[in-house]
Amino acid sequence: MLSITQIKIECGHGGKSGIAALENKIKKILRLNSGDKLDFRITKHSVDCRKKPLLFDVYNVAVKLPDSLEKKLLARKITGCSLYSEKKYVFPVSGSESLTERPVIIGFGPAGIFAALMLADNGYRPLVLERGRCMAKRTEDVEKFWSGSMLNENSNIQFGEGGAGTFSDGKLNTLVNDREGRDRAVLEQFVSAGAPNEILYEGKPHIGTDILRNVISELRHRIENSGGEVRFDSSVTSLTEENGKITGVVVNGDEKIPASVVILAPGHSARDTFEELYREGVCLEQKDFAIGFRVLHPQSLIDHDQYGTVSEDDRRAKHLAPASYKLAAKTASGRGVYSFCMCPGGYVVNASSERNMLAVNGMSYYGRGSAQANSAIVMTVSAKDYGGSAPLDGMRFQRELERKCFAIGEGNVPVERFNDMEDGREDPSDLPDDLCIKGAYKKADLSGLLPADLTIDFIEGMRLFDRKIKGFAGSEAFIAGLESRTSSPVRITRDNDFVSSIKGLYPCGEGAGYAGGIMSAAMDGIKTAEAVAAKFRPFANKE
Repeated sequence: MLSITQIKIECGHGGKSGIAALENKIKKILRLNSGDKLDFRITKHSVDCRKKPLLFDVYNVAVKLPDSLEKKLLARKITGCSLYSEKKYVFPVSGSESLTERPVIIGFGPAGIFAALMLADNGYRPLVLERGRCMAKRTEDVEKFWSGSMLNENSNIQFGEGGAGTFSDGKLNTLVNDREGRDRAVLEQFVSAGAPNEILYEGKPHIGTDILRNVISELRHRIENSGGEVRFDSSVTSLTEENGKITGVVVNGDEKIPASVVILAPGHSARDTFEELYREGVCLEQKDFAIGFRVLHPQSLIDHDQYGTVSEDDRRAKHLAPASYKLAAKTASGRGVYSFCMCPGGYVVNASSERNMLAVNGMSYYGRGSAQANSAIVMTVSAKDYGGSAPLDGMRFQRELERKCFAIGEGNVPVERFNDMEDGREDPSDLPDDLCIKGAYKKADLSGLLPADLTIDFIEGMRLFDRKIKGFAGSEAFIAGLESRTSSPVRITRDNDFVSSIKGLYPCGEGAGYAGGIMSAAMDGIKTAEAVAAKFRPFANKE
């Protein structure tokens, strides 16, 4: 196969006409006849906005031609044309030790799902224990909570089938440099379970919460069909050990399940789990995290900045996705301020998981069709910011702020126009009725939610971002509190074999402190499954 990179076509083609335009451009580059049959696939797509409002789709493709023709074309040394190669992921099963019980996986977020999927596909018959409920029941619980029902602390935005990423934008980009092909393997698993094929090549792939829910349920069925078992409403309340080795887990306070291998993928909000691990002497350490606010803007403002003078109708005609952004700055104090989990055409959601505490997140459906964009604008915090020294002090700081946020909003998501915070107005102006927020919200003074130095840095960061995106800190910007679940404030230490201070206990994923999003968590789950397979032979084949 041949690889051709940086093929530019002016935006405006889409669907079958877009494929036809791309095919014609490939033939022109390779000097093939217009009537020649061409077998190709897109390997990467992005939009070049550097000459906006003149916009270009940019493609990389892989082209299959007869070997003799490929050799001739390579000999011509055509610009951007080379031999195509792709790393194919292979799960390495090489262990020799016997498993006396099937491996147990705690948590069914991205890390737990992909650890289970790899082990199930290779004969290990894992047992997955998830404190929350299955997708259908979890979705019902979340919708009821947004409509005013009492929070279910085990079935909400944070807990349940799919983990916290289920109710998000479903972004699948990652900065992890993985040469083994795990990232591609994750995307291919998603596609095979019903995700759109475009995630294999889009520069900023996303699934959207509506499609992701079905994809996750399909992956669960595959785990079960391959010999694995997934149990919901099964909270692991403690571990059992002997002589520094894991011997089992206790579920819902009474059921004891023996296990010599336990993969711990609890998610970043499993605070009671962190407390129990600390009591049991598992080695934990503090980890920097970030806090701030969700910031909402009209999607049209972001589109205009990204694409230039393009109306919504023009954007659709040119087949342009709702625009996104990624921002970072350093304030005068030296603190980093940055955007996180940007949701084009999305919603701010009440993402609370504990009673009388309030946290928010962002969510988009596949179509990204709402009128507003939102992202977390957050600041890095460390132990010096909250005066902590114990491993769980960062978690306690999160809880303190979430209690304060709940009180400020009187149980509703507190929202304020950014200019009101900037101007120090104690009585914020009224809010529009069309803010895209899931869950009840009300106007509130958010200036006292964060410590004063963080509030100062947040305002400065917004002003700095306004220099990059005109209107970012303007009258159409609204802030909602509190964004506190960007990542885990705790790391469960592990060695080079992925084993914690208790032998047989394998921490992984975002909650354990080793990932920061759906893709990196899924990839860490795969790596942890590999570590188990490197030591043990498949459970199904034991003598």
